[in-house]
Amino acid sequence: MQDWKDALLVYSTDGGKIKPQPKEEVRSVSKDGIVRIHRETKGRKGKGVSIVKGLDLPASELKSLCSELKKKCGCGGAVKEGNIEVQTDDREKLKSLLENKKFTVKLAGS
Repeated sequence: MQDWKDALLVYSTDGGKIKPQPKEEVRSVSKDGIVRIHRETKGRKGKGVSIVKGLDLPASELKSLCSELKKKCGCGGAVKEGNIEVQTDDREKLKSLLENKKFTVKLAGS
């Protein structure tokens, strides 16, 4: 009779731990090099959010720029999919702050 342990191997930790794959960095790059500030309310219960698109920066610089914009505007925000979302309707203030950082900025949408 064959040993039952050899026939019923269901799970084994013999291979060690599975290493997670590093996430690929997502960048939002505009074709013409112009940073655009959009205003969006869709899916946010009517609250306005300004989305800064087209910044060709690494993730670490994007996060530091986001935190600086949030502090100067006095609001919240986040970095999502290579874009900066700032919880404010004051796009003119964001435009002036980014222009001081030597970005070419346009207000997009209404």
